Amino acid sequence: MQAISVNLKMNSVTVTRARTINRATRLSPCSVKACRAFRGAIVTKPDKSTRNRRVRVAANAMMSMPSTSTASVEGFGDHCFKGAVAKKYLSKYGETDKLLTDVSWPSQPGKADIVAKAVLDWAVDNGASVYCHWFQPMASSGVRHGLSAQVHQTMFEFDKDGKPFFKFTGEALLQGETDGSSYPNGGMRATHCAGGYLSIDPLSPIFLREDTVFIPAAFVSYNGDALDEKTPLHRAVEAMSNEGTRLLKLLGYEVDGLINNIGLEQEIFLVPRHAFYRRPDLQFTGRTIMGKASARGQEMSDHYMAPISRATTAFDCMRQIQMECFKMGIPLKTRHREVAPNQYEFAPLFGNVINQTDQNLMVMQIFEEVASENGLAALLQEKPFAGINGSGKHNNWSIGTTDGVNLLNPKQINAASKNVEIFPIVMAAIVSAIDKHGDLMRLAIASPGNDFRLGAMEAPPAVISTYLGDDMTNYLMAFMDNGNVEAYVPSKKKLAFGANSISEIEVPAEDRNRTSPFPYGGARFEFRAAGSSQNVSLINTVLNTITAEAFAIVADRIEAGETPTAVARDLLKAHSKVIFNGNGYDPEWPDTAVEKGIWRIDSGVEAIKKFTDSKNTELFEKMGVFSPRECDARRAILLEHYIGTVEMEALTMVDMINQHVIPSCKKAELGFVKKLEDAVKTLTKAVDEMHAAADESEAASLARVLRLDTMIKIREVCDEAEGLCPPSLWTLASYSELLFLDTYPEGDLLL
Repeated sequence: MQAISVNLKMNSVTVTRARTINRATRLSPCSVKACRAFRGAIVTKPDKSTRNRRVRVAANAMMSMPSTSTASVEGFGDHCFKGAVAKKYLSKYGETDKLLTDVSWPSQPGKADIVAKAVLDWAVDNGASVYCHWFQPMASSGVRHGLSAQVHQTMFEFDKDGKPFFKFTGEALLQGETDGSSYPNGGMRATHCAGGYLSIDPLSPIFLREDTVFIPAAFVSYNGDALDEKTPLHRAVEAMSNEGTRLLKLLGYEVDGLINNIGLEQEIFLVPRHAFYRRPDLQFTGRTIMGKASARGQEMSDHYMAPISRATTAFDCMRQIQMECFKMGIPLKTRHREVAPNQYEFAPLFGNVINQTDQNLMVMQIFEEVASENGLAALLQEKPFAGINGSGKHNNWSIGTTDGVNLLNPKQINAASKNVEIFPIVMAAIVSAIDKHGDLMRLAIASPGNDFRLGAMEAPPAVISTYLGDDMTNYLMAFMDNGNVEAYVPSKKKLAFGANSISEIEVPAEDRNRTSPFPYGGARFEFRAAGSSQNVSLINTVLNTITAEAFAIVADRIEAGETPTAVARDLLKAHSKVIFNGNGYDPEWPDTAVEKGIWRIDSGVEAIKKFTDSKNTELFEKMGVFSPRECDARRAILLEHYIGTVEMEALTMVDMINQHVIPSCKKAELGFVKKLEDAVKTLTKAVDEMHAAADESEAASLARVLRLDTMIKIREVCDEAEGLCPPSLWTLASYSELLFLDTYPEGDLLL
């Protein structure tokens, strides 16, 4: 067990890691250079007795991992400015934390100055003297660390004698300005019209990390065009709330508003950092573009939820991630091993979509930084390794009233509204939205990494259907057929274990269907196909927009004189074909889905191109989420992001072949050199053809062929060469070194 001394007023934690280093040095008297490679960011000081070498680490874990047997939640949320933390500082200026729960506080006279003073006091007490507006540029997944942008500014000024003093104003808190033309913008900004403007997001709490206060902010152009991921999400949530509130009022249930709650299951890989440094493809692109499969993979299902071994630094890394998140009020509830070797998962509690999305981005940043402090590299890309599972980020999605009633929980909504019609009407509206706008749902998950993941027996196929289970489906079909409305009561069943000493338990009548892209799970839908590297803002922007339109359609028809149940039954008759409770991995299902008229778009590139279909631009404009100009820009940005990703991969493959594979083959006297030299020419020519394309649409189509056909064929040659080359002559880290921390401890690999 590592010994940790923590001062919660300070921003660093001193960690003694004698156990880990001793394990390595017992095996070999490592050089200082080797130890530094082994520990990544950790620096060792050599002495005469390497066996007793101790390492001091600036861990930046903001909360103590107790060194005694007593567990504690003290310190949770201390670095998040809300609730009791905010109340303590706001009370000095005559306010309470309730001020922050009113999203209009930034526009109330004098309130911003009060909040700024309180934030400054809190920051100083916690060792922070810097602030930034923290925002989310587009096209960040897979390339931008933390998927965010920020400019750090000091929170002090100077008096006439040049002496500094702390100062932070309401104006500085509320807004900022930056260069909008230097971020992906799809032509909405240029050097001669570059203004980009930031405004505080009152739905996402201010937080503190190390010496910096982070102010979540939205980012738009001088003309009000959204230049970020956050602004459209706000628009979509408001549209869903407005139309949903209108619909509920027509159904006799008045609420102040609706919110979208989500819970994100984040998957990652943790690999030895010294091996990561011997993989240019992982460093530059996040995935291995070549690499022979190891003799062992995931075929024994031995990694899934296995003990998190203390024999490696992965356990320390995961605990440190949780502790740092806890300090910022991010409730990472679960941690476990995933299916593939060296794959892990964290999942938080449910929360407001705006705040949860922000927290997930910070969690992803913390993954990468804490991993480096533990001699590891965190891989967030969807498919880092061929032949084993990739990583997703399941987006659990629900709708609730502002006072906490979940519209997708039949028991809750029936009790609160006293109207059993509401639940089937809401479900009918959502089913219609899925069927009508499956193309947009597919577009929303078209991250470059999902090219290799969807439908590969690890994630749902590129067919957008929904699983409701037989119980729910029969209920809705009976409602559709006869119009009789009864309260939906989910069935339960007793599950016996066949041993008298083990008690029966009660479980849902429905099994779990992991092959559906959008299954209903009792009180939520789960968008299972989201990519692990994605900012989920676009995903939830789409889900809230299509739901808003569905609510509006029902409300409009009711206002026109139709009965609510008649409208819902009509929607189910037209759209229930999208309900599929079978096996989504059945090879015949995609073709069957097309015959039924269900959206199937295998190509992520083709899905992105749907952004500007007239159906979709009209939807976004009508709901006030995107203007046609913003739709055009986002289509271009997403295609350019795909093109850029593939170009980096192709050029990295060229370098790896020239600098590693060919030299190794020559030393080993293998007969692959001519094939590899020809492969380099093929790759270079394909990149040139992408550059010469008429537009980003053509270039993206060429990039997809290069990536999923040409590069895969070239990879086969490289992997065959690796299989025949002696390990001592192969200069790239192998899958065996990268994927098996338990079998190949970091120290062993230094031998």
